[in-house]
Amino acid sequence: MHCFRKVTEDLYWVGGSDRRLELFENIFPLTKGVSYNSYLLLDEKTVLFDAADHAIGRQFLENVKAVLDGRSLDYLIVNHMEPDHCAMIEDLALRYPDMRIIGNAKTFPMISQFFDFDLEGKSIIVKEGDTFSSGKHTLHFVMAPMVHWPEVMMTYDETDKVLFSADAFGTFGALNGNIFNDELNFDRDWLDEARRYYTNIVGKYGMQVQNVLKKAAGLDISVICPLHGPIWRTDLDYIIGKYNIWSRYEPEEKGVMIAYASMYGNTENMAEIFAASLAEAGVKSIRMHNISKTHVSELISDSFKYSHIVLAAPTYNNGIYPLMENYLEDMKALTLQKRTVAILGNGTWAPQSTKLITAKIGDMKNMRLLDGAVTLKSAVKDSQMEEIGSLARQIAEEVL
Repeated sequence: MHCFRKVTEDLYWVGGSDRRLELFENIFPLTKGVSYNSYLLLDEKTVLFDAADHAIGRQFLENVKAVLDGRSLDYLIVNHMEPDHCAMIEDLALRYPDMRIIGNAKTFPMISQFFDFDLEGKSIIVKEGDTFSSGKHTLHFVMAPMVHWPEVMMTYDETDKVLFSADAFGTFGALNGNIFNDELNFDRDWLDEARRYYTNIVGKYGMQVQNVLKKAAGLDISVICPLHGPIWRTDLDYIIGKYNIWSRYEPEEKGVMIAYASMYGNTENMAEIFAASLAEAGVKSIRMHNISKTHVSELISDSFKYSHIVLAAPTYNNGIYPLMENYLEDMKALTLQKRTVAILGNGTWAPQSTKLITAKIGDMKNMRLLDGAVTLKSAVKDSQMEEIGSLARQIAEEVL
């Protein structure tokens, strides 16, 4: 049975949520599921903004049919060709054979890569600044390449001041009936997942996001309709502000994230002593992660959140502990920058991790590495307590 909601007088949310999927893109854990948003405009011509994932395919098609209520589907606008938003395009083409598809020059080669149906006479290619009238609504097309695929664009409805933002302003998490930001507690229930979504999916493309934010600043926007997560119809400056901070790689919060790996508990003990020293110096915002139990997507999210990062790891096979090395590679790939980093290393017979992690951080852009890295040989001794405490107090002074 259909399940849709009205967004504006003639715009409807016709998406759905998947609470069964465990890994988004078969990488990122989904403890709260994910939504796939699609929007249907009923004007003189009917216009669907993006399709959906196969996982909600039946629900999606029932929703579209119910909202159309006997009308045909005239146009499908493809803002993003990733399969979680385009998987149902061929099904739509079969059900609505007169439907025409609106996309940009990079959209249609991708459609042909994913599908075999004939696009002859069905394609409308648009470019930056083009407009399209569906009747009383005038749509503007805004190119958003590499946010986070090369074909991405956004569509702006100047009549109702709605921005269909593709994957931008999206978040992990299934929608629980409440689809609007003012119907839920975003800070409490959604912010961490919004940050984890942005930093891991889009984080590498900060410059491109900044370019799109500049374009958006020239639009009079009342509603933001993303492809994942809640629709924003109030407090738009809040989510735009978050994207501005994240895409400039500025810390969201002055605080300390401690990410440690420990084989037998000795490196963990050093990390605990370090955290206690921070607390004694007055630091309240401290976040600790055992990277052997924390998914790397959460590590990345908190790396974007906090101003200071402490990395603690033992030597392993004369190299960096593998999970720490994986985390460092993700930091570099996602171009994390503008962070202050302290390093705590360990090793019993050939301690190398301090030196090797230092080199990894040195290869990253705009990262500040604190002097005074601590290296254990097996376990913390009384003689090293002051060394650990001194480095912690240095960070505390900067945070406070």
